[in-house]
Amino acid sequence: MMNEARPPADDRSLGELFGDLSREITTLVRQEATLARTEMTQKVAKVGKDAGMLAAGGALAYAGLLAIVAAIISGLAAAGLAWWASALIVGVVIAAIGGGLVMSGMNALKHEDLTPRETIDSLKEEGTWTNRRAA
Repeated sequence: MMNEARPPADDRSLGELFGDLSREITTLVRQEATLARTEMTQKVAKVGKDAGMLAAGGALAYAGLLAIVAAIISGLAAAGLAWWASALIVGVVIAAIGGGLVMSGMNALKHEDLTPRETIDSLKEEGTWTNRRAA
C-alpha cells in the first residue's frame, strides 16, 4: 500500500531526495556506530576475561617459582652450605637472570618503531587522492 503523505519516488523534488539521502546516511552512520560499540563491548569483555585468566596463571606460576627457589636453597643447605650462603647464591643467580631479561627487553624496545607507518602512508595517499579530485 502506498503512503498518501509522500509523493511517488519519481515525483519528488531534488530537495526532497537530498533530504531523504541525508536522513538515511545519518541513520546508517548511527546504526554502524551502535554496531561498532556493541562489537567492541563484547570484545572488551572477552579480553577482560582472558586477561584475568592470564593474571591468575601468572600468579600461580610465580608461586611455583618461589617454591622451586625455596627448594633449591634448602637443597644447598642440606648439602652442607650455610642457609644464608645458599640464599645468597640462589638470589644472585636469579637477580642476574632477571637483569639479563630486563636488559634484553630494553634493547628490543629501543629498536622498536612505534609510529603507525601504514596508517600515516594511507592517510597521505588519501589526502593526495582527494587533492587531485578537488583540482
